[in-house]
Amino acid sequence: MAAKRLHDGYEHDGDQPDDKRMRRLPSFSTVIREAMMQKHMTNLFRLLEPLLRRVVQEELQAGLMQSPRYIERSPATPPAERPAWKLAFRTPPQLPIFTGSKIEDASGAPLEIVLVDADTGSPAALPQALRVELVPLFGDFPPDGREDWAPEEFQKGVVKEREGKRPLLTGEVGLTVREGRATVGELQFTDNSSWVRCRRFRIGVRVVPGSYDGARIQEAMTEAFVVRDHRGELYRKHYPPVLGDDVWRLEKIGKEGAFHRKLRHNNVVTVQEFVRMLMVKPDELRAILGEGMTDRMWEATTNHARTCEPDDKVYVYAAPHGTIYVNSVFKLVRVEIGGVEWPLQQLRGHAQMIVQKLMLEAYEQRHSLQEAQAFMLHGHAANNVPLLQNAAHVAVPAPAETPLWYPNAPEIEFPAPVVDDVVSIPQANSFGYQWPGQVFHMPG
Repeated sequence: MAAKRLHDGYEHDGDQPDDKRMRRLPSFSTVIREAMMQKHMTNLFRLLEPLLRRVVQEELQAGLMQSPRYIERSPATPPAERPAWKLAFRTPPQLPIFTGSKIEDASGAPLEIVLVDADTGSPAALPQALRVELVPLFGDFPPDGREDWAPEEFQKGVVKEREGKRPLLTGEVGLTVREGRATVGELQFTDNSSWVRCRRFRIGVRVVPGSYDGARIQEAMTEAFVVRDHRGELYRKHYPPVLGDDVWRLEKIGKEGAFHRKLRHNNVVTVQEFVRMLMVKPDELRAILGEGMTDRMWEATTNHARTCEPDDKVYVYAAPHGTIYVNSVFKLVRVEIGGVEWPLQQLRGHAQMIVQKLMLEAYEQRHSLQEAQAFMLHGHAANNVPLLQNAAHVAVPAPAETPLWYPNAPEIEFPAPVVDDVVSIPQANSFGYQWPGQVFHMPG
């Protein structure tokens, strides 16, 4: 009975109004929505947890290693054994480096590893063969920039490939050093360096652990570099460019970009055609590129183009008023006016005007020029290697028996022909000559 009265008193509490005694129950859709949201959040936390743990661990480790307290409390690293010899790369690798591409030295030859004396740096050799291995290293190893380290420290600097990936460095990673040297044949990276904290790699070489018992041989490593994805190699510029390169291999000209399309529309598709036009019609070339090509960009592009080495071919253009010989990028190498050879340094006045007119005429007919046979120019012979197929050969007349010029000789004047404004002539010994800016207007 007492229990009943207690229950009744609870149900009829006078302090609580009737509308608040009954709690409103959530709807079914609200319950489902909250359950789904909680499930999604749980899954998200489960996926983020490994990533967050790794980031926190790396940052803590990097911060602790730079902390003075950590250095004081850490057990002192035993000093590295003084090496008797050192491994070294004879020349640095050629940059840039792309994934899947063969790694070579700066001259395009295979990398070479040599053994040197640790004190003098002079080449050394051991009586027995030495087994070495190439390994990828972090670009910031050693962290404090020291030039000596213990083998254990070097091992910590070795980069492991990402999970599920191939070994980071492949090819001839195992070599044998005989007579103090070894040559690396095939070597390439299989992954780029963007995923490591320092964004760079090094190539290291060390004696294979357990294969050598003797005085310490210190490991070697290259300078730090970025390894790019191989897709970037398709758009790489060439240093220096070669005659047959596509014109977009030049600086500031992007493949299928606006400048590339303008040049291609005007039949300037190779570096050779670009340099030819730069030598003879620079203002017309600048006009083709348009206002989007700033002065700084123009200077960068033309300077890069001028590093292109011409080949040994020489072509001849003959007209009633003279004959000129030009190389494959239209540098003037020989002039004959009035049946005699004219020294390039003595081209003045009307002679210069005649030669300039010949240059413009030869440029307009550049695809049908005849190739000259080898001749002697200032004591140096030019090799005769055909550039144009089916090109006819022209015999060059022998030099005059008497000299055409001597020191302090008076200049020879020719009758003034009717030609447009003239500019200085690009000669073979002045490839970097800057043209003043006059434009020649030729028919057609």
